[in-house]
Amino acid sequence: MDTEEATAAADTPTADGSRWFHGCWIAAIALLALFALAAHAVTEFEKSLDGDGQMEQPGLSGGAYEPLGPGATARYEDGLRVTVSIPEAHDDGTYSLTVTYENGTDEDLALDRSSYSTPLTVRAGEASDEDHYAGYDVEWLNYDRATAALAPPLGEDDERTVPIRLKPSRKGIPVTVEVTPSNANSRETAHFQLTLG
Repeated sequence: MDTEEATAAADTPTADGSRWFHGCWIAAIALLALFALAAHAVTEFEKSLDGDGQMEQPGLSGGAYEPLGPGATARYEDGLRVTVSIPEAHDDGTYSLTVTYENGTDEDLALDRSSYSTPLTVRAGEASDEDHYAGYDVEWLNYDRATAALAPPLGEDDERTVPIRLKPSRKGIPVTVEVTPSNANSRETAHFQLTLG
């Protein structure tokens, strides 16, 4: 082999080098796909340990010591969303607000029963008050109507708004709304803390 032939052979990539390069790219892509699948599997495993009744909140947790505020939404892992509106004052000293349920799960939900507590509670005081007595009171004027609104099951991808009318013993008191939607196992209670006045 003369010098020209040797130089041309050195400048031309061999079939083995090209195969090695393509093989590395395929291996890198396969490895990235495996990492993505593993990350997804770990996320789903964590959810299965928690159960679908856990809230996944950005910011405040929605628990008794980190309650959500008016207008905020409690987000559950299974797709249920619950929003408590900002209270609206009326001339007669009463306040109205709404609790809206959005069923983003893949099944119908029974809103009117919970295995551990009432599905919707409104009480005077801050969310973290353990004795639930704050020295002032709030009267839930349309309790029967709100309870009736919770009775029918909420269909998949449906939304229901429950109206609430309250009369506080005085202006400016904190009120806690506790929402415990039913679940096959158990569901975390979402706490919302509002001020009337």
